Amino acid sequence: MYTPPVFKPDRAASLGFAEARGFGLACAWDGARPIASALPFYLTYAADGTPQALFHVARHNPLVKLADAGPWLLAVTGADAYVSADWYVSPDQVPTWLYQAVHLTGPVRTLSGEELAAQIEALSAKFESRLAPKRPWTAAKMTAARLDAMKKAIVGFEMTVEEVEGSFKLNQHKSETDFAAVAGNLAAQADAGAQAIAQLMRQARPYVFANQANELERSVP
Repeated sequence: MYTPPVFKPDRAASLGFAEARGFGLACAWDGARPIASALPFYLTYAADGTPQALFHVARHNPLVKLADAGPWLLAVTGADAYVSADWYVSPDQVPTWLYQAVHLTGPVRTLSGEELAAQIEALSAKFESRLAPKRPWTAAKMTAARLDAMKKAIVGFEMTVEEVEGSFKLNQHKSETDFAAVAGNLAAQADAGAQAIAQLMRQARPYVFANQANELERSVP
């Protein structure tokens, strides 16, 4: 991933973003062309602190044949938004796109049946917890025969994450005036992605907006 230093988050922030998002694009090379599938995942850590991404795909997915055949890429993206050059206060600006993205890369191994069962429970528990106070769904709600059939229809994987790359492009290199102007225009858009980016910008440089609010108060008679 190409990332200018000003947009590069640290390793902990990148992993935290990936875990919080929990959904990405798993990509591998079959020798002739790239193969990719969008899927949910969760992160765990080995005893030595090495991150591990766990996920599964349908048994007939071409990715199944590519485990242990070289490193895979798990691309995780978040909110994104277009920025018009007209939104800047400074002249001679160009349109751009703001976003957050993290790439996790490493070898992948196939999970055993017992490991897959544990993965199913852990993966569903992660996302069910976001629906509180709803009582979490668990595999115990399925009949044994149906659950067994579903397990046979999927293959679980564990990626040992050897490389973590991130790019949080939020106009960090712009002046306070331009930064605040772009965030304000994004917040005014109906698009949820634009509003999310505006909120991330406010979180990244809160003092910019505090200064803006103070100046507004001083200008009021």
